[in-house]
Amino acid sequence: MTTKPPKQASRFAICVDTDAPDLLTPRMVYQVQPDESAAKSDYLRVIDNEGEDYLYPAKYFVLVNFPQQVKRVLIGTKLPLIRSVPSRRGRSTLKQKQSP
Repeated sequence: MTTKPPKQASRFAICVDTDAPDLLTPRMVYQVQPDESAAKSDYLRVIDNEGEDYLYPAKYFVLVNFPQQVKRVLIGTKLPLIRSVPSRRGRSTLKQKQSP
């Protein structure tokens, strides 16, 4: 009988900085993949906005510990979880003047 290695718990991080805004979005939650070698060099392997796992500086993230129910929902959600939309300054208001 073969023994399976213990399953590692899913880890998540919130992006707090980036130099690649197309790949990482500040305030967005990312799934962290285990990578001991990367961790020794102060990097995290995360699944980015393109759905690919890639190494990023650990200083770009804050690790968070969600309850198990939240982790299950995040893992079952297709990435990206949210996407920032640039604000449009000077855009007309939603209320339109009614013509008499």
